Amino acid sequence: MTEPIILAIDTSCDETSAAVTTGRQVLSNVISSQINLHKKYGGVYPALAKRAHLERIDHVIAEALKRARANLNHQEPAAVAVTYGPGLAIALEVGLAKAKELSANYRLPLIAVNHMEGHIYSCLAQNRSGRPQREVIFPALCLLVSGGHTELVLMKDHGRYQVLGETLDDAVGEALDKAARILRLGYPGGPIIERLTEQALPSSKFKVQSFDKAQDKSVKFLLTPPLRERGNLNFSYSGLKTQFLYLVQKMSETELGQNLADLAAAFQEAAFEQLIRKTSDAIEIHQPKTLLCGGGVIANRYLRTLLRRLAKENQLPVFFPPAKNLIGDNAAMIGVAAGYKFQRKEFVENLETLDREPRLSL
Repeated sequence: MTEPIILAIDTSCDETSAAVTTGRQVLSNVISSQINLHKKYGGVYPALAKRAHLERIDHVIAEALKRARANLNHQEPAAVAVTYGPGLAIALEVGLAKAKELSANYRLPLIAVNHMEGHIYSCLAQNRSGRPQREVIFPALCLLVSGGHTELVLMKDHGRYQVLGETLDDAVGEALDKAARILRLGYPGGPIIERLTEQALPSSKFKVQSFDKAQDKSVKFLLTPPLRERGNLNFSYSGLKTQFLYLVQKMSETELGQNLADLAAAFQEAAFEQLIRKTSDAIEIHQPKTLLCGGGVIANRYLRTLLRRLAKENQLPVFFPPAKNLIGDNAAMIGVAAGYKFQRKEFVENLETLDREPRLSL
């Protein structure tokens, strides 16, 4: 192995994760999910998240090193990488404290990584055999969609970013969770909304809606899309959520039960229409050479179908995270991003001054 070995840690929200990477190759990626702990609260309960991170972090690090050991050829990590933001403050501090401890105890350089940069590099991660072999042609347009973030970022080169648009209120993943809560479904809401939508809209009918009720009958309920002005690359989901709440509140229990799948489809359609429309505008304005799509909401099969179609229409290569465990929060993507920072010698100079940054931007 010619690339340095990196031990990466991510505790940005409700996944405790550690990974071992070399360059873009992921040698191990251990993720301990907290979803079952937070379900009864309908969302992430911060104090519970911190306690679970503290209980699990040593185990996931040991397991990540154990799983990678056969591929290390007796090499030891050359650096420690950690997410320092954005994310849940008291969750971030657990991973940060552990990374500082390891850096100091083993005299390893520490690399601080932006969590959203990690989601970008999740699209470029490779398995132990170096596959898939993907190369980014710059500039690249990055669509980042998760529970806490919805952003369009222009990546001009490795480590060079320009934020083109971001959410003005709720992120798309958060909005899907809230829609599920309005429908009195479980948490996390995105996967439940997706399953219900597939009942209402068979995959053969998947398309971006026209929002003209007279012409489009494939979605029973249509919601007015926000921020229609062309060239505005920001996102908004607050108004959409309010429309949806009022729509549901007008229904009796019987009507709600009869229309559950159609209501889920209506919300998902409107949520994703905005993503596709804004991404299309960004492509037209900035003329990227590659499209990168990361974040937990990219797990949605329908959204990937829409983005592939958009990329094809614009003759762009489009990359998604190549494995399921690279889609949500994970340490492997942090390690891959850190590999490029290692090459640029972007190390933390003073461990004492490095602090969590819950609202960190690219």
